[in-house]
Amino acid sequence: MTIARGRDLNGRKAVVTGAASGIGAAAVARLLDEGCTVLAVDLHSDGLAGTHNLATDVANAAAIAAEAAAKLGGCDILINNAGVCPAGAYEDMTQQMWDLALGVNVTAVMELTRACLPMLKSSHAARVINTGSILSRYGDAGLVAYATSKHAVLGLTRALAMELGPHGITVNCVQPGAIETGMTRPMFDSNPDSMTYYTSRSALGRIGQPEDIADVMTFLATDDARFITGQGIMVDGGVMVHS
Repeated sequence: MTIARGRDLNGRKAVVTGAASGIGAAAVARLLDEGCTVLAVDLHSDGLAGTHNLATDVANAAAIAAEAAAKLGGCDILINNAGVCPAGAYEDMTQQMWDLALGVNVTAVMELTRACLPMLKSSHAARVINTGSILSRYGDAGLVAYATSKHAVLGLTRALAMELGPHGITVNCVQPGAIETGMTRPMFDSNPDSMTYYTSRSALGRIGQPEDIADVMTFLATDDARFITGQGIMVDGGVMVHS
């Protein structure tokens, strides 16, 4: 048996959702640096910087897959990164907030992976990389819908890894801790104590940057990660060491 080794991603084709900012934008930049052709997908066109861009709702799985087939000629790497975080007390949570969290964070991941599956099956090194959260492992007040969705992402990752493994497709979930992005910055600005809290809990004494997550995603896309699948990989600066 010949085992592919190395971290050369030159010429591989990647689809990244939630690509206009934060972790998604960092992942696109890193994959481009590694020689990938990238379809960057986001609801917002500002900030999209892939080889090819598609401004659309992540729920449009068929359209995204069709664009990847037409513009990239396939898909070797699928990074399901788009996400939302509706926050608020459980008693005040609306059905709309619940549906939004589960729809974007879980259902869209399932549907886009399925839409891209024919292309992934034809790849010699297919990778599905989902963005979870440290909340994939525990809960937190005010984030019931978000925590539920991220638990589901981890379960989906593990189940898909078993089902798609026979096709040579690895499926993993990166679980970021507190990362400074456009989505989290308003929370940190409005509640400086939260920044202090996560910084103090981190073994490294800081919160994360999008590049900290993008680097792990890129590693999981390489041949060096060929035997890693079904895993939820904490990238949190040691925050969960306390738990």
